[in-house]
Amino acid sequence: MSTLQFLADGFAVAFQWQNLLFAFVGVIIGTAVGVLPGIGPMSGVALLIPVTATLTSGLPTEAAAASSIILLAGVYYGAMYGGSTTSILLNTPGESSSVVTTLDGYQMAKQGRAGSALSIAAIGSFCAGIVSLLGLVLLAKPLSSIALKFGPAEYFSLMLLGLAAVSGLAGRSITKALIMTVLGLMLGTVGIDAVSGIERFTFGQPMLFSGIEFLTIAVGLFALGEVFKTILEKDDDDGQIAKINRILPTKQDLKDSAIPIARGSFLGFFIGVLPGAGATLASFFSYITEKKFSKTPEKFGQGHIAGVAGPESANNAASGGAMIPLLTLGIPGSGTTAILMGALIMYNIQPGPLLFDEHPEVAWGLIASMFIGNLMLLILNMPLVRVFAKVIETPKKYLLPIIIAISFFGVYAVQYTTFDLYLLLACGVLGYLFAKNDYPVAPLVLALVLGPMIENNMRRALTISNGDFSIFVTKPLSLVFLIVAVSWLLVPIFMKMRGKNVLINEEA
Repeated sequence: MSTLQFLADGFAVAFQWQNLLFAFVGVIIGTAVGVLPGIGPMSGVALLIPVTATLTSGLPTEAAAASSIILLAGVYYGAMYGGSTTSILLNTPGESSSVVTTLDGYQMAKQGRAGSALSIAAIGSFCAGIVSLLGLVLLAKPLSSIALKFGPAEYFSLMLLGLAAVSGLAGRSITKALIMTVLGLMLGTVGIDAVSGIERFTFGQPMLFSGIEFLTIAVGLFALGEVFKTILEKDDDDGQIAKINRILPTKQDLKDSAIPIARGSFLGFFIGVLPGAGATLASFFSYITEKKFSKTPEKFGQGHIAGVAGPESANNAASGGAMIPLLTLGIPGSGTTAILMGALIMYNIQPGPLLFDEHPEVAWGLIASMFIGNLMLLILNMPLVRVFAKVIETPKKYLLPIIIAISFFGVYAVQYTTFDLYLLLACGVLGYLFAKNDYPVAPLVLALVLGPMIENNMRRALTISNGDFSIFVTKPLSLVFLIVAVSWLLVPIFMKMRGKNVLINEEA
């Protein structure tokens, strides 16, 4: 079957009424998640995994997985759209990849051009979404075919590269990021060993025999962690919202932003494909690039439309690009895609080269739904700009109890154990303490997801080589992945030692 035929089958899945509804609900919730400062795509996706599991419980496994991932992906790229709203209106980034948008977006809002800034951000996001999806369609099958040739040694090294990439560029301290990665790997070893059947780190507690549930950890660290932070730090300053007059951009705005949108879309997509780079890095690079290419760089930071169009396009393109390593190689490139991967594994669907052959309904249904979701976002975001501006005004005293309730009900609905509720609460406290002391939680989540897979591939490789560890360096591809992984960790350290500023990714 050709790629076009697979895509047509994907649209047949995406156009099923329940999947259209899930895509619609996902992008609406995602936009709201992006609009509300502090929640971010990781918290939003983690929070909704148990909700989607409950909503799809009556469907066959394949259909349930397709519907769930369509909704969760909608939340992911919807949050990328919504993050610009608070950046422009409040000078407060909705999530980390919208930090750069505050530089010119808020200045435009102060000049009475908030509507133009918001609509250009929406148009740029739509164009970037389409560019990244075309890239996904064109690269998905070829990359899967290449990945099928990987053996256990190559997979082991590739997954180490994924961990190194996120650890090397997460948070302000590489040491802290590596500590969190090791902690995640340690948590991944808890439970009964699949090969020997021996208990590991269970302390004789039956509830730990099946391991520590990824969902509980993710919801606790991100959603409840943010709740504790807001409560304990009395973070209830909602700021002053800029007035929105004209919504549609002028012809001059469209002309000035056309090239930045195109440039940001392609730059963001290729950065997104790199494991660990993420949307935050893409938006920073885009802003620097636009300033460098501009004939009037002095206008940046004073309300220049290119300073909104480029970064907003880049961060959306990066979120689409990040889907490529996840779906084709089974390597999540960011914290949010690690959570999406965890959601798929919950349905016994393993992302990777066989995904497109064994579960085409899920893979192509997701890709087709992203086309539909991006169109929905453009249609919704233009007229509903004023409505989402009102969402920002939601008082924290109403918002926080809703998040707590969804967290507890959601985890209990999937796990049915009070132990997981206690663990959820403990992870919430830890999430707050980690954030307060600048320990990034994305590497922990990624390590928890990848840890068991790294261990299994290492064991398989050593079985093939009769216990000879040189298999990891004698296989050319494996050696390349290991060299890149080591470089990813060491290059930022050397740059810091030489007094250079390292661009840090703090993608949530």
